Amino acid sequence: MSGTGKSTIVRALVARGYKAVDADDGMTEPLPDGRQRWREDAVEELLDTEDADLLFLAGCEENQATFMSRFDDVILLSAPRETLLRRLAIRPDNPFGKDPGELERILHDLDTIEPLLRSVANHEIRTTGSVDEALSSILGLVETGEVTR
Repeated sequence: MSGTGKSTIVRALVARGYKAVDADDGMTEPLPDGRQRWREDAVEELLDTEDADLLFLAGCEENQATFMSRFDDVILLSAPRETLLRRLAIRPDNPFGKDPGELERILHDLDTIEPLLRSVANHEIRTTGSVDEALSSILGLVETGEVTR
């Protein structure tokens, strides 16, 4: 969901030497209704050619279901509504969610899409603490073997 910290976590994983990709960085395309979807050709190419022992792919679009069978594990990053609203209002590098229509859509997705994501996720990490805390939780899953390499 928007504002849960996906992009921040990707940057932190990359800084620690992991292969991590934010699908919002060139792997999406706009739809007529203002939403976006994953560029399936780009995601397919990434999954077909990536040879890292462990690949993190961050993103949340309706057509991600097309690729679910290709993911070993799914980690849902989540945060309470109030936290998301605060983050969306103050984040300096992404204007998405500041427009009232976008914000309404985000809140609708939080109520309708997040439960669906939760039902397919292998793990859920609440991102209400620091980036280091969320990152430690994710890497803890890797170190214990709860996330497949």
